[in-house]
Amino acid sequence: MQTHERACGAWPLPFGSVRAMTRHAPHIRLGLILSLLALSFWQSRDFQQIAAGIALFLLGMVMLEDGFKGLAGSVLERLLARATASLPRAMAFGVLSTSITQSSSLVSVIAISFLSAGLISLQGGLGIIFGANLGTTTGAWLIAGVGLKVDIAVYAMPMLAFGAVLLFQTGPALRGAGQVLLGIGLVFLGIAFIKNGFDAFSAGFDLTTFALAGLAGLAVYTLLGAAATVVMQSSHATMLLVITALASGQIGYDNALAVAIGANIGTTVTALIGGASSNYQGRRLALGHLIFNAATALTALALIVPLRMTVDWISDILGIGAQDYALRLAVFHTLFNCLGIALMVPLMGRLLQFLERRVAAPASDVSQPRFLNAGLGTFPATILTALRNELRHLHDNAAGLICAGLNLRLDDLTRSKDLGLTVARARDPIGLDFDRRYRDKVKNLHVAILAFCTRKAVLPLPPAAMTQMQELRDAAHALVRAVKAVKHMRPNTQRFTTSDRGKVTELYDGLRLEIAHVLVEIARLDAATPEDRSTLWIEAERTVLAQRGHTTSRAVETALQQGALSPADATSFLNDAGYAFEAVRALLDAAHLTYRPENLAEAEIERLLESDAEDHSPDDNNALS
Repeated sequence: MQTHERACGAWPLPFGSVRAMTRHAPHIRLGLILSLLALSFWQSRDFQQIAAGIALFLLGMVMLEDGFKGLAGSVLERLLARATASLPRAMAFGVLSTSITQSSSLVSVIAISFLSAGLISLQGGLGIIFGANLGTTTGAWLIAGVGLKVDIAVYAMPMLAFGAVLLFQTGPALRGAGQVLLGIGLVFLGIAFIKNGFDAFSAGFDLTTFALAGLAGLAVYTLLGAAATVVMQSSHATMLLVITALASGQIGYDNALAVAIGANIGTTVTALIGGASSNYQGRRLALGHLIFNAATALTALALIVPLRMTVDWISDILGIGAQDYALRLAVFHTLFNCLGIALMVPLMGRLLQFLERRVAAPASDVSQPRFLNAGLGTFPATILTALRNELRHLHDNAAGLICAGLNLRLDDLTRSKDLGLTVARARDPIGLDFDRRYRDKVKNLHVAILAFCTRKAVLPLPPAAMTQMQELRDAAHALVRAVKAVKHMRPNTQRFTTSDRGKVTELYDGLRLEIAHVLVEIARLDAATPEDRSTLWIEAERTVLAQRGHTTSRAVETALQQGALSPADATSFLNDAGYAFEAVRALLDAAHLTYRPENLAEAEIERLLESDAEDHSPDDNNALS
């Protein structure tokens, strides 16, 4: 029995208990929350209305996020990629996007996914997070300034009706607009439910009896604000609750200030969850988000008295009444977030250095995917950028293996001023286990790319994005075809190019030169800026390739007739020439699919040129026969 237990991996009780508690923690937490809700519903019918209001508000926030993803997701992505050139611009984008979407969580997740894909810098991502924190204060202003003073349930009804009609339309833009209208309607309805619930609740129960003064109240209500935000995954929902409770007299002003500070801490949980599944850059941004919010909260707690005095001074200037605590809380929420930005922006350089040291970049491993990770989310721009970067990684590995298989070195080729001379002088044999290197550095990446494309293919991506993803997947297949073609060439290439054996060596050098030329041109294409990049040369190269097939056949016939080439060597060469031209075709296919222009007019011109070239080009296989 003891042997069996050890074989099954039995652990000492304490460690096993910890593992079991960790595994079952989410279920325990969910059960506890549901039990507390059921008990609260049994105790108070008014609390049911408050809880229903929170549920409607959270559901509305989810609908808003999904709606903006469908309605303006691509616009948001393009703006995000361009708005991070400087820290002020990145912060402005964070403020604007969060004010529009009313979701700092959505903006934070987008920033993490873009950073993980390499579309923005770490400084740009932090700037967006700083701005999103300030942008989230607009929700407090809307709730305190409008939601509690106007019967917004009246406006919710038509929004829900129109939104429901649009939601069942087939067009993604109409569906997105329907989700946005439904989201706003549900948010408005949730605010009305919570307001009415607190009004009725206050008649029979006074929560101010639980008020705490001094440092104890500050600490307890800060923790309550953080916990509420973690549970509801929305600082907006926490601020709605506290502002509504404050307006109905169910919470003291000082305790409400502490809840607002705690909500800022709790909102980092979403970013931490998003960062946990991303690469090292995403984890850096999530940690930076936590540091920023924690530093802001601690500073606000330390300066709570002067901050409150400043809020009173600003409120008096703005004409906010002395008893209008809801609006004064909105002023406080904005003020301490501005204080956090003023504190952290001058320390940006040190923060970047700390994050880069604390979350170090992993050691470079060319055999493992670098850009494909779970933190990319569902945004087309991040998916395609990460996939294109991983494809370049695969190309680098494939190009290196192709060169080594032909007794060439890629660095020598890309630096060469006379490519023909460089190839002719490359006589030293390069020893390698081709199959093992293929498995480690090419097949592993190819499998990862294929698996990634398969996972993302089930997402509701725009048709253009789906087409690009399929083309990049096909480009990866083409690179693998090129490597396998060179594998067939390698034995005879080793035999005939490590020493000068006359005509047969000259012919094999010609095949090596053809492949080397294409690899160098692809390297130049990759190094060019998108504005200067053109793939028109690829079609010209395909046409020339067919002509070279005829030239090669005639050269072999001439050499045979002159006795410069034996029939056995001629047969080997013709077979390897077929493999070489297949490798070139595959490399050209991969380059064309990878660097296809995004401009539709230019792409159409190139497509027409492709069709014309195919109609007028002879068949390569016939050329080699």
